[in-house]
Amino acid sequence: MKKVLMVCLGNICRSPLAEGLLKAKVDPEKIEVSSAGTGGWHVDEQPDPRSVAVAQKNGLDITDQRGKQFSTYDFEIYDHIFVMDTSNYRDVVKLAANEAEKEKVQLILDELYPGEQRSVPDPYHGGDEGFDKVYAMLDAACEKIAARL
Repeated sequence: MKKVLMVCLGNICRSPLAEGLLKAKVDPEKIEVSSAGTGGWHVDEQPDPRSVAVAQKNGLDITDQRGKQFSTYDFEIYDHIFVMDTSNYRDVVKLAANEAEKEKVQLILDELYPGEQRSVPDPYHGGDEGFDKVYAMLDAACEKIAARL
């Protein structure tokens, strides 16, 4: 079974949406999807209500997810680690013990824009429209990931 981890800063906005989207697009018997944050502020919390709302508006239920913090152990568990922005990328790669672990990490938008190092903007401090835009970006990226996996 392939294992995929989605990572953002707090694991309440972007990575829970990416987790829910990819889960909806893959066979759960073949691919396991989870999410985490580089920071530990929201461990065991549900996703941000705005992420829950945009997911529900698009037919996804992510209310069963709980925040967790990324750890070095995740390199052993997951085959692919998709990060939301360049700051998350630096934070995760800094924890890698070797080149093989670093190679598991990639910016999620590299799926749509290879080599451009584009980031998914953090909608936390913005309005609801930011969550809609993030959802659309992640939906397109997860479509590509699902097709590739």
